[in-house]
Amino acid sequence: MSLKGKTLFVTGASRGIGLAIAVRAARDGANIAIAAKTAEAHPKLPGTIYTAANEIEAAGGAALPLIVDVREEAQVFEAVEKTVARFGGIDICVNNASAIQLTGTLQTDMRRYDLMHQINARGTFLTSKACIPHLKQAANPHVLNLSPPLDMSPKWFGTHVAYTMAKFGMSMCAFGMAEEFRSDGIAFNCLWPRTAVATAAIRFALAGDEGMRHCRTPEIMADAAYVIFNRPARECTGQFFIDDVVLHDAGVRDFDQYRVDATKDLFPDFFVPDDVAMPPGVTLKASA
Repeated sequence: MSLKGKTLFVTGASRGIGLAIAVRAARDGANIAIAAKTAEAHPKLPGTIYTAANEIEAAGGAALPLIVDVREEAQVFEAVEKTVARFGGIDICVNNASAIQLTGTLQTDMRRYDLMHQINARGTFLTSKACIPHLKQAANPHVLNLSPPLDMSPKWFGTHVAYTMAKFGMSMCAFGMAEEFRSDGIAFNCLWPRTAVATAAIRFALAGDEGMRHCRTPEIMADAAYVIFNRPARECTGQFFIDDVVLHDAGVRDFDQYRVDATKDLFPDFFVPDDVAMPPGVTLKASA
C-alpha cells in the first residue's frame, strides 16, 4: 500500500485527526492541501495551517497551507483550484472539519445550531462538490467523511438532537453521493472512532485533561483512513467504517499502541451501533 504522489485535500487539518491523517499520508510522499481556518496560533488550541505544513513536510510529504472557512463557497472553490494548480489534481478528499455542542433543544443557541450545520453538513456537501470534478480524473478517487453510521436509535438524538442532525448530515452526504457517483468510480465512505479520541474537543469542550487519558490517539483514525484510501474505489463505497474494525481486518492486532494511557478504561464514543461488535481480543478495559 502506498499514497506516494497522491494529493489529499483535507479540511480541518491544522490539528487533531485531520492532521494525523495528513501526516500518515505524507510518510508515503503524498501531497497535502491543508484547508483550515487557523492561520494564527490560538491561546488554547495548538496548531495552525503553517505548523501543520511543517509536520507534513518533516514526514516526507509536500504541503500547501490554505486559509479556508468551509462555510464560504468562494473560499472552498478557490482552495480546490489552488490545490489542482499546485499538484495537478486531487485524488482524495477528507471532510474532517466539524463543530460540536452537546446540548438539548432549549439550551442550544441558534447561532451555535447554524454553526454546526454550516460546518458539518453544508461544509461537507460543499467541499465534496468542489472536489468531485477533479476526483473524476483520478485513478483511485476517495472521499472520506469523519462522521458516524446512520443509526436511528433514539439514544443518539434525545440529549443533543442539533449535533446529531449535523453529524448525520455528513453521513448522508456520503451515503447519497456514493450512489450518485457510483458510475464515476468515486468512493464515498464514512469513518468513525469506537472510542473517544484525544483531540482539542475532548480537552477543552468535553472532558478535560483527565478525559484525555481515557482516549485513543488520533493515529488510530489516521491508520484506518490509510487502509481505506488504498482500497479499490469501485469496490469500496457507501460504507460506514469503525476504526478498529478496519484495522483488525487489515491485520492489526496491537491496539494498545493507540491508548493515551493503558491504565485507564477507554471512553466509548457516541453513535457506534450496538450491533458493531469489537474485534476479537479488543477491549475498552484498562490493559495495564
